[in-house]
Amino acid sequence: MDLTLVVLAAGLSTRYGGLKQIEPVGPSGEALMDYGIYDAVRAGFTKVVLVTRRELKGALREHMDQVFGRSVAFTFAYQELDALPPGFTLPAERVKPWGTGHAVLSAEAEVSGPFVAINADDFYGASAYAALADHLRNERDAGIPEFAAAGYTLRDTLSEHGGVSRGVCEVDAEGYLTRVTEVKKIEDANGALAGVTVAGQRYVLDGSETISMNIWAATRAAFPLLREKFSSFLEDHLSDPDSEFLLSTAVNDLIAAGRARVKVIPAGGPWLGVTFQDDRRYVAEKLSELVEARDYPADISAAMR
Repeated sequence: MDLTLVVLAAGLSTRYGGLKQIEPVGPSGEALMDYGIYDAVRAGFTKVVLVTRRELKGALREHMDQVFGRSVAFTFAYQELDALPPGFTLPAERVKPWGTGHAVLSAEAEVSGPFVAINADDFYGASAYAALADHLRNERDAGIPEFAAAGYTLRDTLSEHGGVSRGVCEVDAEGYLTRVTEVKKIEDANGALAGVTVAGQRYVLDGSETISMNIWAATRAAFPLLREKFSSFLEDHLSDPDSEFLLSTAVNDLIAAGRARVKVIPAGGPWLGVTFQDDRRYVAEKLSELVEARDYPADISAAMR
């Protein structure tokens, strides 16, 4: 079975202030997505699709060529603002990408089988890729499409330098997702951990919550479902220049309608990310520790060639 890694690399990185997708953080100048690709290859993935914007293609291609050369088969897909379903026209004021759900849809033509989608600017750990790959290889016929997500513990994903957005998961006794709530601006203020929902409501947390960090495993059955949900989203939010078609929201709707199931698999490893510039030093230190523990090579480029 051929497995594809879909890397979502079209973000604007407005809070970070630079091209976060290829920001060097590893000992030999590796970006976080390089560790994801390295882990995916170790888990048996054979193809990488980089979902990006056309103006970023040159920088991403140069980076991929330098790090992986011909050792990894990769291609590009483009998250175009005007790639809308029939009957919808791009509003003149829209400049922001349509969100993670639309980004995954943008990769459809390049994905021929099961896939895992990740954020380019997150480190998920080798065990997450291995577990999701096993899930895809052993997928059973449940009558409806069955997908999966790696689950992390909230307290392990916070930043000391500002509020973060996380998908808080509710899981049933069998480990299946019943609901994911997008919570923004999560931070610890005077010992109280809380954030704000998309609807603007305060959301109190204790740090033990299982959260989604936007690493999802799916089959091609996901694409027609996402297209349908994207059309519904546009009917309500087309004129809002800041609206986003989030993958988590689409998953919520599909679960509620009984049209998909999502197994939440404990990630079993660390998560790292650079939401803010000040996060970079911490991430670099943690990566160096993983290299010293021989979990990763000191130079991914040399190891892959």
